[in-house]
Amino acid sequence: MEQQTMTSGRALGAALKPRQLTMMGLGSAIGAGLFIGSGAGIQAAGPAVLISYLVAGTLIILVMWALGEMAAANPDSGAFSVYTAKAYGPVAGATVGWLWWLQLVVVIAAEALGAAGLLSTIFPALPVWLMAFVFIVVLTAVNLTSVKNFGEFEFWFALLKVAAIVGFLLVGAALLFGWLPGVQSPGLANFTGDGFAPDGFAGIATALFVVAFAFGGTEIVSVAAAETAEPARSVRTAVRTVLWRILVFYIGAIFVIAAVVPVGSAGLKSPFAAVLEAAGMPGAATAITLVAVAALLSALNANLYGASRMAYSLADRGEAPRLLASVSKARVPVVAVLASVAFGVVTVVLELAFPEKVLPVLLNIVGSTCLLVWTSALLAQLALRLRANREGTELPLRMPGFPWLTCFGLLILAAIFTVGFIGEDSRPQLLSTFALVALLAVANWLHHRSGKVAGRVEAAEGDKQPVLID
Repeated sequence: MEQQTMTSGRALGAALKPRQLTMMGLGSAIGAGLFIGSGAGIQAAGPAVLISYLVAGTLIILVMWALGEMAAANPDSGAFSVYTAKAYGPVAGATVGWLWWLQLVVVIAAEALGAAGLLSTIFPALPVWLMAFVFIVVLTAVNLTSVKNFGEFEFWFALLKVAAIVGFLLVGAALLFGWLPGVQSPGLANFTGDGFAPDGFAGIATALFVVAFAFGGTEIVSVAAAETAEPARSVRTAVRTVLWRILVFYIGAIFVIAAVVPVGSAGLKSPFAAVLEAAGMPGAATAITLVAVAALLSALNANLYGASRMAYSLADRGEAPRLLASVSKARVPVVAVLASVAFGVVTVVLELAFPEKVLPVLLNIVGSTCLLVWTSALLAQLALRLRANREGTELPLRMPGFPWLTCFGLLILAAIFTVGFIGEDSRPQLLSTFALVALLAVANWLHHRSGKVAGRVEAAEGDKQPVLID
């Protein structure tokens, strides 16, 4: 893993600051999956869901260390797609890149519709389709400005979510310790006896498959590293600070919810609001709804950024139409941004025309994509680190406990896949995702066999300057 900045890294901007990269990684992991979906995990496993979150949290720490090691040595907007290509060949790398891009563009539509749907519960007079369209237009405009402006926008978005979590933890602690006047503490009764794990190991395993997706999005740090002035230092800081903060926020929030809201309670549909209402705080439901809207919009903003950079990288490597590698004078891949958001707009329109028919199918197909991306990251790091050790290459950031911790991460992923294939509800999702991977792999193999990639890469290497557009 030689330390160098790829062509794509030089063509794009390099104005992201370390604090922006750190908050981007933190904000990407703190989304609607925590604010709204955490109740599903508690419903499946009871308070023992904490074990599921600890296992999933351990996995994401290992994945982040692996990505951090590779991104510090070789910052590139293609990130894990590029690293997989270096380790296992261009077909594998392109397959991972396109898989992640498809996941993000589908999720962009889901987040726009989800944020609009939540906001409509507060402002029912506003049409959902109009709000979703406005969200997409505004955040597309943000992504079309310089990466510095995008980073600052996402920084404050993420800071809002972090502030909400910190406030929630403070209220939760006061509630559990009995410090709130006129409100009786629920204590830790939910953690005692059979109530801790009502369905035993099966419930914990089922919840593990559910909660693993809550950490999706942290991998965007490795993509954004290419647009920082000092990638190695920025990635090192982001990896070391994001990881423990994610665990503190996630484990702390889930502990409070599990202690306050019992299994089977209707409050698990909106767990944060249920805790705040138990604390006697008026307007809790509205406040949490607004925070959840901000969380979805923050994720939409970051996912549009990630999708455009992956499309740019694929084009830069000859794996996608060359036009997607065009950059503006502000060093933004304008065509890649517009192409990524276009799919989301079409999906929103189709979903509005055929409610609850189009989007669920698309989400089911790409639902398990993050698990495969994490698997590719660990496998690539395993191969590239062994290669670097053989060649005596110095690395600016090294994953500790190699190769045992990398293998441990792969073992956790194998366990999650096993649980997913056993479950009747999750099996179709995994089969759909694996079918998509097979289709992409065949398409990329045929693309490479045609010889088009080699010719385009050669042409790209002869062009010393990135394509600029006004």
